[in-house]
Amino acid sequence: MVFSPEYYAAVALVYIGMCAVGVAAPVGMAKKLIEHFKMEKIPVEGAWFHVTYGSKDTIPAAALPARYGSPRVAGTAIYALATREDFSAMHRLKTDEVWHFYLGDPLELLLLHPDERGEVIVIGPDVFAGQHPQYTVPAGVWMGGRPAKATLEAYTFSGCTLAPGFDHGDFEIGYREELQVQFPAFSDLITGLARDEHGRRPAAG
Repeated sequence: MVFSPEYYAAVALVYIGMCAVGVAAPVGMAKKLIEHFKMEKIPVEGAWFHVTYGSKDTIPAAALPARYGSPRVAGTAIYALATREDFSAMHRLKTDEVWHFYLGDPLELLLLHPDERGEVIVIGPDVFAGQHPQYTVPAGVWMGGRPAKATLEAYTFSGCTLAPGFDHGDFEIGYREELQVQFPAFSDLITGLARDEHGRRPAAG
């Protein structure tokens, strides 16, 4: 995958912001995995990631649904790591996203559907308790997740796969106030999965 200079500038701003506000850094196994895989913070969304695959093939815009509007690489995959502090903030994509559980604690994933249904599914290894070692989030569904265990040491090490591959233009962050109005039954969970900087959509212009 090729990232723009603006992307790397955003990564730098994330780190500067963490230092400025004294955000708790990952500890224990989470810290070891981040260092081992040289993971970086995902700008805006907030979890950690490392790219493991980016297809060399490109799909032309004419062969894709109209929502894309331009060519895309055929597929991408990443390692992802979330902690209670560095969670995956509410967002949605134009592409189905397949989550894969690898290590650590189960991840609670809040899903808010276009028809205003909401649900919490758990990405984890215990299939007999209803957890999902693999789960596909459909395109256009708002999602946000963090480890179910509320401790400093809690972490979830997972993978995410997209086909066509990830493109920054396909990503949209969710704003707390808007989501709470649309999905009032999930207001408390939305509060925990939307950072303060995404509390309200910035005014246009």
